[in-house]
Amino acid sequence: MDIWIMGCDTTPARPRHHPVAPLEADIPTPGTPPEPEPTVAPTPTSTPPDGKARLYDAFAAGGKALASGKRLELLDLLAQGERTVDALAKAAGLNLTTASAHLQTLKQAGFVATRREGVRVHYRLAGEDVARLFALLRKVTEAHQPAVPAARDAYLGAHDPAEMGHAELAARVAAGEVVLLDVRPVEEYRAGHIPGARSLPVGQLAERIAELPEETEIVVYCRGAYCVLAYDAVRLLTERGRRAVRLHDGMLEWRLAARPVAAGDPA
Repeated sequence: MDIWIMGCDTTPARPRHHPVAPLEADIPTPGTPPEPEPTVAPTPTSTPPDGKARLYDAFAAGGKALASGKRLELLDLLAQGERTVDALAKAAGLNLTTASAHLQTLKQAGFVATRREGVRVHYRLAGEDVARLFALLRKVTEAHQPAVPAARDAYLGAHDPAEMGHAELAARVAAGEVVLLDVRPVEEYRAGHIPGARSLPVGQLAERIAELPEETEIVVYCRGAYCVLAYDAVRLLTERGRRAVRLHDGMLEWRLAARPVAAGDPA
């Protein structure tokens, strides 16, 4: 006899899922405030990609203004005092147009300033920091650029004359032991000189040497450490039998050392 079983589901039974009990560490302690949501640090604003380039280009503009021997020579002249364009052109051996162009480049770079007096324009260094930059540029270049010592010796002479430092000079001038000779042009002496110095431009030295005492040591200075006027003056005095030495630098370095400076016409 056949037996039929009605209503039986032959589909396999599905497994039952039981809730997982929380770990002990996940169960909040009664009375404990909920932990704050983690904060995300803001993304820093990035510098514009061309910002650094603009900054260094601005620095480079100053370097470009100094990248000329004649412009450096003009700075050397202006370190002695204010001058007109005409006077600067003459002293640097330039025509007016070229001198004006160089001076405009220095002005645009901020290294020189001007004042107008009628139709004349007077130039001066924009600050003592420009004089310091100029002096440091020469020293650093001499120390690291192999071409400088040879060029210096060719211009000034391979053998340096005897030298005297600032402190010794000040003491010996005060004691009346030396004659201090400023061999720059008179207008530079007038703008500023070492106290006690006598003005005797190097171009007049040979014909006026009799004005100097024969037995007293003579100390000579001019614009700065690389000024040929003092070298020429010491050589001429030595050839004429005088005892002469050179201040080891010049008026530029004397000013930068905050030494006393006098001004006015020669006595």
